[in-house]
Amino acid sequence: MESVQAIKQRFGIIGNDATLNRAIEKAIQVSPTDISVIVTGESGVGKESIPKIIHQLSHRKHSKYIAVNCGAIPEGTIDSELFGHEKGAFTGATQTRSGYFEVADGGTIFLDEVGELPLTTQVRLLRVLENGEFIKVGSSKAQQTDVRIVAATNTNMFEAIKKGKFREDLYYRLSTVEINIPPLRNRKEDIHLLFRKFASDFALKYKMPTIKLTDDAKHLLLKYRWSGNIRQLRNVAEQISVLEHNRTISGDTLRHYLPDIGRNLPAVVNVSKSESDFSNEREILYKVLFDMKSDLNDLKKLTMELMQNGNTNDVQKNNEGLIQKIYREEDKDELVKNDTEVLSLQQHQDTPTEVIEKTQDKYSFAEEIEEEETLSLHAKELELIKKSLERHKGKRKLAAAELGISERTLYRKIKQFDL
Repeated sequence: MESVQAIKQRFGIIGNDATLNRAIEKAIQVSPTDISVIVTGESGVGKESIPKIIHQLSHRKHSKYIAVNCGAIPEGTIDSELFGHEKGAFTGATQTRSGYFEVADGGTIFLDEVGELPLTTQVRLLRVLENGEFIKVGSSKAQQTDVRIVAATNTNMFEAIKKGKFREDLYYRLSTVEINIPPLRNRKEDIHLLFRKFASDFALKYKMPTIKLTDDAKHLLLKYRWSGNIRQLRNVAEQISVLEHNRTISGDTLRHYLPDIGRNLPAVVNVSKSESDFSNEREILYKVLFDMKSDLNDLKKLTMELMQNGNTNDVQKNNEGLIQKIYREEDKDELVKNDTEVLSLQQHQDTPTEVIEKTQDKYSFAEEIEEEETLSLHAKELELIKKSLERHKGKRKLAAAELGISERTLYRKIKQFDL
């Protein structure tokens, strides 16, 4: 069995972080077996190296190794890509095609971004894992395949399972062994090593001197969060190598190549708590809406009984609970005294039409008050305009300024009031 250091040299893996070494050790240990492996970690951490190690150290190393990016294949064609199809299975299927599981028989398939698989494809994949069988699209004949599956994902699989986006049984079949690759920000000692390696590679590629970092640039390099991980670090090294004429890079120069450096700081966000709070608020809102709907239905029922039977003792008795619910107990006496026109609790026998007419008469005073207020405002406005014009001897510009309106508006008012 090869050592971790030998494997890193063979596959071009740079870094001495303990968690990275442990991940490589697990890959070496599981490679002679046929158990399924899932590689987890953020995007850009280099998860694709682990399946290569597992394949090359296994007894399948002389057979095919196929890497499939599940997130890059459209949902409508992914079943055909993985399992193949028969001629005429769908529009455009002009000939029979072999899928990856048939082509890679005896070898290894790496399913990158496995969390992006559609649920229907997940069912097919589960069957392959359980008994090695698959069926081509448009066929009814089951075929056998001997393929080892190594999957990778950058999503939280338990959250995906909770939301119904990923099958729980498939997850446990894939994750017989889980290998986690740490993010770059947790590998502080490896960041500068990786940057130097990338700088050297690009200097050789573009035939120019290698860039070097000053001490303050090194400090900034280690302090940055690197949300894009190794992929982002490589891109930054390439940009600087190509664009900078001065091959000694200061902190100020490096800062221009690090996006959102002021905001790229660690933050603790309790996502589950926020989602829980939102769920609770939604439940409360639903309850309020359902209660309102129930009250509305009760009111419709009461109105219908009043229209059909009038305001009888039986109607009042049957709807006593609703009346108490709408009108508080302490307001009942006041209700009986002042609002018998709307919903009488006494023995008065009003028809619904009479109730409406009396209610309209009762509140007719509001229209009178509104009319009086409108006339009063009209008079006040007229009086203010007259006073202002008199004070400024008919000069509309000065009067408009004093009234806080435009000269055009004042002119319109003068015409309106015939001043």
